[in-house]
Order: sequence, then C-alpha cells, then structure tokens
Amino acid sequence: MANLNVDSVKERTFDAIVIGSGISGGWAAKELTDKGLKTLILERGRDIKHIKDYPTTNMYPWEFQHRGELTEEIKQANPIVSRCYAFREDAMHFFVKDAEHPYIQDKPFDWIRGYQVGGKSLMWARQTQRWSDFDFEGPARDGFAVDWPIRYKDIAPWYSHVEKFAGIAGNRDGIPELPDGEFLPAFPLNAVEDYFSKHVKANYKNRHVISARCAHLSKPEPIHFQQGRAQCQERTICQRGCPFGGYFSSNATTIPWALKSGHATLRPFSVVESVIYDDKKGKVTGVRVVDTNTKETTEYYARIIFVNAAAINTNLILLNSKSSRFPNGMGNDSGVLGKYVAFHNYSARISAEYDGAQEWATDGRNPAGGGYIPRFRNVYKQETDFLRGYASGLYAFRGNKHEAHGIGADFKAGLAKREPGPWYVGSHFMGETIPQETNFVSLDADKKDAWGVPLLHLNIDYHDNDNKMQKDYVEQLTEMFTSAGFKNIKAQTHNSAPGLDIHEMGGARMGRDPKTSMLNSWNQLHACNNVFVTDGACMTSTSCQNPSLTYMAITARAVDHAVSELNKNNI
Repeated sequence: MANLNVDSVKERTFDAIVIGSGISGGWAAKELTDKGLKTLILERGRDIKHIKDYPTTNMYPWEFQHRGELTEEIKQANPIVSRCYAFREDAMHFFVKDAEHPYIQDKPFDWIRGYQVGGKSLMWARQTQRWSDFDFEGPARDGFAVDWPIRYKDIAPWYSHVEKFAGIAGNRDGIPELPDGEFLPAFPLNAVEDYFSKHVKANYKNRHVISARCAHLSKPEPIHFQQGRAQCQERTICQRGCPFGGYFSSNATTIPWALKSGHATLRPFSVVESVIYDDKKGKVTGVRVVDTNTKETTEYYARIIFVNAAAINTNLILLNSKSSRFPNGMGNDSGVLGKYVAFHNYSARISAEYDGAQEWATDGRNPAGGGYIPRFRNVYKQETDFLRGYASGLYAFRGNKHEAHGIGADFKAGLAKREPGPWYVGSHFMGETIPQETNFVSLDADKKDAWGVPLLHLNIDYHDNDNKMQKDYVEQLTEMFTSAGFKNIKAQTHNSAPGLDIHEMGGARMGRDPKTSMLNSWNQLHACNNVFVTDGACMTSTSCQNPSLTYMAITARAVDHAVSELNKNNI
C-alpha cells in the first residue's frame, strides 16, 4: 500500500500547475512547456478542441432554429447573461448560464463567464492595445490605488514577444500614449472613418482616430503557419469559434502548442477548491481539485502554481485557500485580497448620420470593427474634474434603403429595389474606473455551490468619477461629430449594472509594498513566492485599453522569472 501511495503521489506531481486555460492561463502553459517544465493545466469547464468543437461556425442564418435570436424562455432563465451582446443563439453554448454557477449580488453586477478550455478567449472582442507609462504611472500621479511596481520599459519586450506569436494587426501610428507594437498589416478604415480621422488630426491637438488594433491574422507569418493557423477570412462571426485560427484564442494557439510539446497535461472538469499551503515548508505545495462530474476530490502537487482562473474566480480561490498561516486567504497578510476590484465603464454610446461620401459604400467586413480613439483626457496634465480618462470606438457603415409598401408582387418588387442609404456613424465609451476599497468580493459564511466551494458575494459599483467621465465623453464626442458635419447626433447613456464590459480587474493587485498589495513586480505573492497571479486579478489599475494583451505579456514575463528562480533554487 505504501508503494501504491508513493506511485499515486508521483503521478499527481508536476513541475508547475496552471489554474485556468483562458488567455493568461494558455500563455502560462505555453511558456512553461516551452521551457521544458512538466505542466498540469486545470480547467473547471469542458474540453473544447479547436475546429472540432465549434458546432455553429459554418452554419447559415436560416439553419438556426430562431435565426440567431434568443427565445423568451432562454432570456427569462438567464436574466444576467442574456444582457451580454454576444450571448446569442450561435454562441450561447460558450457562456455560463445563470443557474450553472450562482453568486450573490450585494450590488448588481453582471458576471459573464466562459467555463471551457480556452475560457473567454473564444468570446473576447480581440482588441489589443499596449499600455504606456501614462497608464502605469497613473496611480502614482493622482494617488488613487497604489503605485505599479513596473513601468512600460519592463513589459515592452514581453509585449513584442506575445504580439509576434499571437498575430496583431495594426498600424505604427507614433502615438506616445498608445505605443506601437509588432504588427501585421492593419485592417483599413472605410471612407467615412478615414474622413473623420483626417478631420480630427487637422482640428484637434493630441487627438487621434486610428485603425483598431486586433488579434487577427491579416497576413500570417511563418510562426502562425507553424501553429496550424491561416489568414483571417473576415467573416466577422468570430464568436462561434474560428476554424481557420484567423484570430488568437487559447484553443487555436497556446493550448495546442503546449500539448504538442509533450510536457503538458490538460485536465478539464476540474474545479480548483483551493491551493494547499504547507506550514512546515512555508510554501504552497499543490492544489485541491473537485471533479465537476463525480464531485471526487483530488490533490495535485507542483513546485510553482500559476493562478489564472479569471479575475473574480482567482480571488475566490485565493480567499478560500485558508490555513493557520493565512486564516484570511492565501497570501493575505495585507488584508487587501478581494478588494479594489475595478472594471471598464461602457455606459454610453453616440450615433449620427453623414450626408457626405455619397460616391462610396461599404463592401465586405472589418474584423477590427473600425476605428479606435485613444485616450486624450488627462494624459499630459490634469485638465478635468475627473481622474484618468477614456478611449472610444468609432465605426461607420452604409446600409440600403428600399420601398416596403403594398402587398404581393408590388411588395416583393419594392424589397428587391435597393438603393444606398445614408451613412451611419457610431462610437462607444470605454472609461477607466478607479479602484476603491468599497468595491470588493467576499465569501459567504454558509452557502456553497455544487462543488462545496463557498458562494461569492460581489459588492461592486460605479463612482461619481465615472459619471463625470461619462458626461465628458458625451460632450466631447458630440462636439467632434458636430465639427465633422455629422447630423442627427444622438447620445445614449444607461445605468445598467457593471460587468458587461467583461473586464474585471484587481483584488490581488501588484504593488511595491506588501502592506498594501498582494503581488510583487514579478506577480509573485509577497508572502509566498511560488504562487503567481497573472490574470486580471493582478491589475493595480485598469487604464482604458482592452486588457488582454497586457495579461499575455505579464504572464510571459512572470513565467520567465519563475523558471529562472526555480533554476537558481530560489523557489
């Protein structure tokens, strides 16, 4: 029996364990296996194989029972996730339904999740912008949150590292507040988007409208063919999963790359209940896993642990990892674990029409979505009554108009006779929120989920700073649209709960001082140096750029440090 137990422990022992297989977890697995570490990848959801498990990817609209729409029955059963724009008939199988993993909303929050191999990398908008020192220095400048322990120079080479492998389309725009990267050719702006870009450049200082940067293979390089990926076909039905691997996802890219190395073991259907701390050794020795189907508990062991379960679930795991050394959660000497959670504010849109460019119409599709307006408020100086700033999207399209009168043959003839309609222009708001101690997650003392893990309380809300920023966005974009000659300008603001941005960040933030932060400059827990957190939970502030590219770069950098420290026997 002793020998059997020893053999069982050996089979469950690895060099590294990665919790989560989404964007950051996939990168951790790829980088660890590239360096030869025997790595266990744990995913709480089902396995999704690239191409094989994209059931709707080649379906025509008329092949969907409800033509892509949600039924009232589905909406009523899922009041939270059905508010997400991407939750529709062709992709709802990638989303966690409301009843599948409940949580407690102390304040309204729409928590959107993807429990499967690949996580939300199958569901993301694929927008990829670097941060600059204007972002990393934000907290130090205005005193909200704590100072980031890294600057742009620390992460710049790792941005380049992940961009080359993932494939990012964009232009080298030469904008200090939005650093250039390693780009494939950009997807061009259309005629009206280009007109607005030139108008803004000619009439506004330090404001720009650029082609949106996105994780699509506009012109694949040899490294992408090595991954088995092909050129983006510009179908813009990416939410279904791309059989060409035309956009970056863990399923098409990092996970199969890691598995191909022979060093990775993928275990789906594995809810991580907690990480295991050994008081005698003074470090984490492994993780405790509950099988989602059998509810059987198993322990796995490794020298280093990467917690990449996505921001809120990472907080949940760490909070639930209690020991005599850490009675308030793993590494939580500072008491800030679960606190200072932030997000992006997407609570406003602006639409308009344009009478110009009548000689042009849109043809084809743009997977980048159009243009991007980088932050221009409070960049070089504090100039408003709110802190930080916002970015915004910009898009234009031209539809057709037709006569739909009468009945029978006349009605059909009217529908068939189409003429170009007006140009429609739109923008959406992407505001940075300020991390606050009052925005936090916590564990319920009594209620547990189906796997015996405490239910999570979410206590997250907007701040007066967000309202002031939203107001400024409406004023500034309205003025810019008016200046460009756009007409029928309409602003739409809403008071929906946070969460639909799907950009939760913080709770296990990086920082210089162990008394006010959870992680050091290498994403190690201050109090336990063999545990790394490199998903959204690690973020000290949110900036207003889409965060996924930064998660990738931070992860690759942390793995490089972790392996170096392992080789030096410092971990």
